[in-house]
This record gives sequence, C-alpha cells and structure tokens, in this order.
Amino acid sequence: MSSEPRKPLSETVMDGLRMGSCALPKSQYDQIVLGHGSGGWLTADLIQRHFVPAFGNDVLAALEDQATVRLGQTQHSTGTRVAFTTDSYVVRPLFFPGGDIGRLAVCGTVNDLAVGGAHPLYLSAAFILEEGLPLADLKRIVASMRAACDEAGVSLVTGDTKVVDRGKGDQVFITTSGIGLVPEGRSLSISAARPGDCIVVSGTIGDHGITIMSVREGIEFETELKSDCAPLTDLIRVMLKACPGIRALRDPTRGGVSGTLNELATASRVGVRIIEEALPVREEVRGACEMLGLDPLYVANEGKVVGVVACEEVDQLLAVMRAHPLGRNAALIGEVVAEHPGMVTMRSVVGGERVVTLLAGEQLPRIC
Repeated sequence: MSSEPRKPLSETVMDGLRMGSCALPKSQYDQIVLGHGSGGWLTADLIQRHFVPAFGNDVLAALEDQATVRLGQTQHSTGTRVAFTTDSYVVRPLFFPGGDIGRLAVCGTVNDLAVGGAHPLYLSAAFILEEGLPLADLKRIVASMRAACDEAGVSLVTGDTKVVDRGKGDQVFITTSGIGLVPEGRSLSISAARPGDCIVVSGTIGDHGITIMSVREGIEFETELKSDCAPLTDLIRVMLKACPGIRALRDPTRGGVSGTLNELATASRVGVRIIEEALPVREEVRGACEMLGLDPLYVANEGKVVGVVACEEVDQLLAVMRAHPLGRNAALIGEVVAEHPGMVTMRSVVGGERVVTLLAGEQLPRIC
C-alpha cells in the first residue's frame, strides 16, 4: 500500500464527481437536511467536516464500522482485542415484511461487529418512545429483539428509556451498542484492498430498501418481497474459517453497495471495477427500482455482506458462501484495480462504462 497520506474522503468524492460529469451536491448547508442521513456524499462530508476533526484520533479516523481497541494492556500483557460499535434506527414503518425496527436494531449492530472479524457478545439498547405508542407495539418490538439476540448468540445486558411528547418521536427510535472479541492475528479493514483482489457479495441487493418502499407506496408483487434483515455472524464465521486471508468485509446498509465500494476505493486508495450483469438483483426489486426511478446499487441492505479477497481464493470463498442459507446467491461482482484510485466504475450490460459515485442526496428516507 502507498505510504502517501490518505486524501480526505470529501476531496476524493469531489474528484470522482467531476470526472463523471455529474451535478455536484451542495455541501455548505447552515442546517441538517435529510441527505445528511443517506449514507452517501453528504453523510461522508458531514463526518469529515464536523466529527473527525472534533474527536480526532487514529481509531475514529479509520472510519471502520466498528472500533477495535485493546483492553487491559500492560507491560507484561498485550491485553484483549475488543470491537465496539453503536448505531441508531429510525425506520418507518416500524413493522415490515421480514422484520421490524427491533430486529433491525439487533442485526445491524451485530453485523457491524461481525464484519470487523469480531465475535459479538453483548448489546445495549436505548429507546426513545413517543407518547401515544401502543404498548402492544412495544411488546412486539421487544419480543422481536429478544428473538434476534437468540439467533445471533448475543445478550442484551443494559439499556435506557426516554419518552418524548406526542408528535416528537415518530413512535420509536432505538440506539444499540455492541461489543465483541476479536481474535489475535485477525485484521479486516476497509483500507486493506489491493489491486488484483476480487469483490463478492453474499446475495441479492436492494431487498430491504425496496421492501420498505413497497409497504409505504402500496406496491404489490406477484411473489412476496421481504427485507433481508438477518444476523451475519454465522455466515462470516464460515467465510473466515475457509478463507482467513479475506482482506475486508462490509455490510452495505445506508448508501447500498455503491456506498460500500466507494468507501473501499477511497480508504484503500485503489480503483474498483464492477460488472452490471454480475450484480444479483431480484426481478421484483429491479422492476420496482425502474418504476420508482431508483438504482439497486444505492438501495440499503440489512442482511448482506460485501467481501474483498485475493482472486486465487475467490472460488473457494464463493463455494462456502453458497453452501450457507444466507449466501445461496453469492456472486463475484468485480475487482480491485490500480487505475482510477478512489473511484468506482461499472461496465454496463450494453458494454459502456460509467462512474458509480456516492449517493448525492436522500433516496429512501427512514429505512434503517
């Protein structure tokens, strides 16, 4: 890897947008807009401008999905490697095919630990409840969280509850934090990709975001579409057991696969090239995206993982993934290249090539 200082994400994205001849999103806002929560360009700009400088430290600056730190380090002991993460969930509607805000909160936090190579152990949960929320709905959410914890093999051990005035909280907001143990010698990082590596995804993309949108808009399909919301701990366990040399893992939630690949290209100072026809997309999702003017690459997922591995290991990795219930539709979607560092390009079905930029604004509000 290059020893040159990493270029700020906002600068790299701006360069990519200019080269792609796309309209540039406004960044100098005096107040927060919905686009700041999209997981795209405005989110990245917000983090780089306000949070990283304010709390600057090496762990935060890495911008992984979790922080990996050592506890109990002494002169005679290296201590224990612990991964720590936190996330908030504001999905609307609260209940949807394949999940609900409670399952989403548990799975999302567990997955952020797992993609860092950690074995998730404990969660906390903070609830902001709006006056007027039916207690039956809260009971249903809590039961769903407990079932998701059991499925993921974690325990929810502490929490907090606050109540806000009617009309001030959109029924329920949940913040979950999680900790897990990281084995010695394991190192997964969004900055570890190398030219010549292969990029895989564990299954069909866009399922979660389009499920949420279909419920809101009343769109019906001939076959039932469900969110992919699931804990990825066991899938990632078998992946790492079969291919311990995996360089990076990410769950492509807000901002979708596009956001993950752009983060990878920027952090690793490499180029990424993907193939449109290799992307696994359900026909229902593809049709809904065409109807709504959306791109599956930018739609959130809650039970998928993107992986980077040396290409000589990719066949073995895909075989293991496809043998797992959560990886049956795993696919090789592209490669890491030395050209155009910091940028993602895609070869289209008709043979052209285009730049895949970060999402500029808000595509689907309140989906995770």
